[in-house]
Amino acid sequence: MKPVEIFKALSNETRLQILEWLKEPEKHFSPQPVEVSDFSKSGVCVTQFHEKLNVTQSTASQHLSLLNRAGLVTAQRHGKFTYYKRNEEAFKQLQEMIGKDI
Repeated sequence: MKPVEIFKALSNETRLQILEWLKEPEKHFSPQPVEVSDFSKSGVCVTQFHEKLNVTQSTASQHLSLLNRAGLVTAQRHGKFTYYKRNEEAFKQLQEMIGKDI
Protein backbone atom coordinates (compact mmCIF):
# COMPACT_ATOMS: atom_id res chain seq x y z
CA MET A 1 0.00 0.00 0.00
CA LYS A 2 1.62 3.22 -1.22
CA PRO A 3 0.02 6.24 0.49
CA VAL A 4 1.02 8.66 -2.29
CA GLU A 5 -0.74 6.53 -4.94
CA ILE A 6 -3.84 6.23 -2.76
CA PHE A 7 -4.06 9.95 -2.02
CA LYS A 8 -3.46 10.74 -5.68
CA ALA A 9 -6.37 8.48 -6.60
CA LEU A 10 -8.58 10.07 -3.94
CA SER A 11 -7.74 13.63 -5.01
CA ASN A 12 -10.20 13.62 -7.90
CA GLU A 13 -13.92 14.30 -7.56
CA THR A 14 -14.87 11.81 -10.27
CA ARG A 15 -12.89 8.99 -8.66
CA LEU A 16 -14.42 9.79 -5.27
CA GLN A 17 -17.85 9.57 -6.91
CA ILE A 18 -16.97 6.19 -8.41
CA LEU A 19 -15.93 4.87 -4.99
CA GLU A 20 -19.14 6.16 -3.46
CA TRP A 21 -21.24 4.42 -6.13
CA LEU A 22 -19.30 1.19 -5.66
CA LYS A 23 -20.11 1.21 -1.97
CA GLU A 24 -23.76 0.46 -2.90
CA PRO A 25 -23.73 -0.53 -6.57
CA GLU A 26 -27.24 -2.00 -6.60
CA LYS A 27 -28.54 1.46 -5.61
CA HIS A 28 -26.64 3.36 -8.32
CA PHE A 29 -26.46 1.04 -11.34
CA SER A 30 -29.01 -0.78 -13.47
CA PRO A 31 -29.07 -4.60 -13.42
CA GLN A 32 -26.38 -6.38 -15.42
CA PRO A 33 -26.50 -9.52 -17.60
CA VAL A 34 -27.44 -12.73 -15.77
CA GLU A 35 -23.92 -14.22 -15.87
CA VAL A 36 -22.54 -11.22 -13.90
CA SER A 37 -25.70 -10.05 -12.17
CA ASP A 38 -24.37 -10.16 -8.60
CA PHE A 39 -22.60 -6.82 -8.00
CA SER A 40 -20.92 -8.13 -4.83
CA LYS A 41 -19.26 -10.98 -6.74
CA SER A 42 -18.50 -9.53 -10.16
CA GLY A 43 -18.54 -5.76 -9.66
CA VAL A 44 -19.80 -3.14 -12.12
CA CYS A 45 -18.99 -3.09 -15.84
CA VAL A 46 -16.87 -0.22 -17.14
CA THR A 47 -19.65 0.48 -19.65
CA GLN A 48 -22.01 1.47 -16.85
CA PHE A 49 -19.45 3.93 -15.47
CA HIS A 50 -18.91 5.74 -18.75
CA GLU A 51 -22.67 6.05 -19.25
CA LYS A 52 -23.32 7.27 -15.69
CA LEU A 53 -20.37 9.70 -15.72
CA ASN A 54 -21.26 10.91 -19.22
CA VAL A 55 -17.65 10.53 -20.36
CA THR A 56 -15.97 8.39 -22.99
CA GLN A 57 -15.24 4.78 -22.15
CA SER A 58 -11.50 5.49 -22.27
CA THR A 59 -11.86 8.31 -19.71
CA ALA A 60 -13.88 6.07 -17.39
CA SER A 61 -11.28 3.33 -17.87
CA GLN A 62 -8.46 5.73 -16.96
CA HIS A 63 -10.17 6.67 -13.69
CA LEU A 64 -10.84 3.03 -12.85
CA SER A 65 -7.31 2.00 -13.79
CA LEU A 66 -5.82 4.58 -11.45
CA LEU A 67 -8.09 3.38 -8.62
CA ASN A 68 -7.04 -0.19 -9.42
CA ARG A 69 -3.31 0.64 -9.36
CA ALA A 70 -3.80 2.33 -5.98
CA GLY A 71 -5.46 -0.88 -4.74
CA LEU A 72 -8.79 0.78 -3.95
CA VAL A 73 -10.75 -1.31 -6.46
CA THR A 74 -10.28 -4.75 -7.97
CA ALA A 75 -10.82 -5.62 -11.63
CA GLN A 76 -12.17 -8.82 -13.09
CA ARG A 77 -12.56 -9.69 -16.79
CA HIS A 78 -15.73 -11.34 -18.10
CA GLY A 79 -15.40 -11.87 -21.82
CA LYS A 80 -14.44 -8.56 -23.41
CA PHE A 81 -15.62 -6.42 -20.47
CA THR A 82 -13.91 -5.48 -17.20
CA TYR A 83 -15.88 -5.28 -13.97
CA TYR A 84 -14.78 -3.28 -10.93
CA LYS A 85 -15.62 -3.43 -7.26
CA ARG A 86 -14.31 -1.75 -4.12
CA ASN A 87 -11.44 -3.37 -2.26
CA GLU A 88 -12.84 -3.04 1.27
CA GLU A 89 -9.66 -4.49 2.78
CA ALA A 90 -7.68 -1.60 1.31
CA PHE A 91 -10.03 0.88 2.97
CA LYS A 92 -9.55 -0.84 6.32
CA GLN A 93 -5.77 -0.65 5.90
CA LEU A 94 -6.01 3.01 4.87
CA GLN A 95 -8.09 3.80 7.94
CA GLU A 96 -5.52 2.08 10.18
CA MET A 97 -2.64 3.87 8.47
CA ILE A 98 -4.26 7.27 8.88
CA GLY A 99 -5.09 6.59 12.53
CA LYS A 100 -1.62 5.32 13.32
CA ASP A 101 0.88 7.10 11.07
CA ILE A 102 -0.70 10.39 10.05
